[in-house]
Amino acid sequence: MLLRHTTKDIADRKALTVNPAKTCQPIGAMYASLGVHGCLPHSHGSQGCYAYHRSTLTRHYKEPVMAATSAFTEGASVFGGQANLVQAIDNIFTVYNPEVIAVHTTCLSETIGDDIPQIIAKARSDGKIPEGKYVFHANTPSYVGSHVTGFSNMTKAMVDYFAETNGKKAKTLNLIPGYVEPADMEEVRRLAETMGIQTVMFPDTSRVLNGPMTGKFKMYPDGGVTIDTLKTAGSSMGTVAMGRIASLAAARALDSKCKVPCQIIDLPIGLHGTDAFVDALRRMAGVNVPDRITYERGQMVDLIADMHQYFHGKRVAIAGDPDQVLAMAKFLVSLDMKPVYMVSGTPAGKKYVKSLEEAVKDLGDEVKIQVPGDMYLLHQWIKNDPVDLLIGNTYMKYIAKDEDIPLVRYGFPILDRVGHSYLPSMGYKGGIRMLEKILDALLDRKDRDSSDIDMELVM
Repeated sequence: MLLRHTTKDIADRKALTVNPAKTCQPIGAMYASLGVHGCLPHSHGSQGCYAYHRSTLTRHYKEPVMAATSAFTEGASVFGGQANLVQAIDNIFTVYNPEVIAVHTTCLSETIGDDIPQIIAKARSDGKIPEGKYVFHANTPSYVGSHVTGFSNMTKAMVDYFAETNGKKAKTLNLIPGYVEPADMEEVRRLAETMGIQTVMFPDTSRVLNGPMTGKFKMYPDGGVTIDTLKTAGSSMGTVAMGRIASLAAARALDSKCKVPCQIIDLPIGLHGTDAFVDALRRMAGVNVPDRITYERGQMVDLIADMHQYFHGKRVAIAGDPDQVLAMAKFLVSLDMKPVYMVSGTPAGKKYVKSLEEAVKDLGDEVKIQVPGDMYLLHQWIKNDPVDLLIGNTYMKYIAKDEDIPLVRYGFPILDRVGHSYLPSMGYKGGIRMLEKILDALLDRKDRDSSDIDMELVM
């Protein structure tokens, strides 16, 4: 394998990225779009870009991802894509009849400089958008940011285009879940509903990319937030946004546009992360925490106590999206594990790096952080000073194989395992699942390395 040629000698690289811990903006925008009910995502660019975006999401979620494209050719590349997009909007509503089209741009259309709002306005004035149907857009050039940035931009576009207020406050809370699995969106909504809180979640890919097999094809699954529900987000009493990098922009836009106060928290991963989420819901909605949730928390505390001896002092390397890396690092520190190497390919700013440094300041070990960074550098760190565990997406498996280190698959994309879209990592239930996955990886390795003499039946 090529990774076996990774050198221990670390050179300063500014213009070269090797094995990036990210993918491109349109993928995140397409994923967010799928969280709107009856939405057909539309890639304003070439067929090659659109095919890559669809295939990556399909391979991760093991579900058919429907989308459309402006199918740029040489002519559109030179003279602009207005004619292609207007024709595409007409074709889509005529043939596929979605409730809404979500347009995201690509490198090509961004470089040309297509004015998407003007094109959408022209399509509407030309009668290409039927009454009661919608088109909205986000600018998502791949040469800036990452899939997380694209997700953030498309989520903010939902606010910009649809959120409105009637001057009265409804007894609902907005939940912006961040770039997470459909099962995670389902879990945070379940926790809120268990507390008796009505919610408006956007985007919401649950029941879209983790729905049941019924034997019948549905172009537009039952899940996703409806446009009518999105409009009511401007009248909610507050917003809880999970993950600063993925969700902050939409929450702040909603606050600015409709005066809906927001609280930005980390992804609710692990005990303390979920505690912060439940507390934010409790205070913002003015409710008490029911015994059912206290019971779930107690189960997680009990499991942590039972497993602590196996976690203590284990060194971990993490790669992934910024919000996920930060929340996971805090979770591991709470277990007395040591996340000593952390990289994310998504540019997240100096404040984010300081947050990571603050989370691991008391470890007692040297900690290396690179944001933005790549997995080649992570591999070099590991070659120089190995760790006990890797946490990251499928691309980490090559490092795991080359360095003979156990891997817990977490994040995006996961291309070589099935089921992650149905099982949460967030909330107390999701935390229990992550505890089991981490412990299994460590103890499986211990069993594998044990001789016949020191092989233990009871661990």
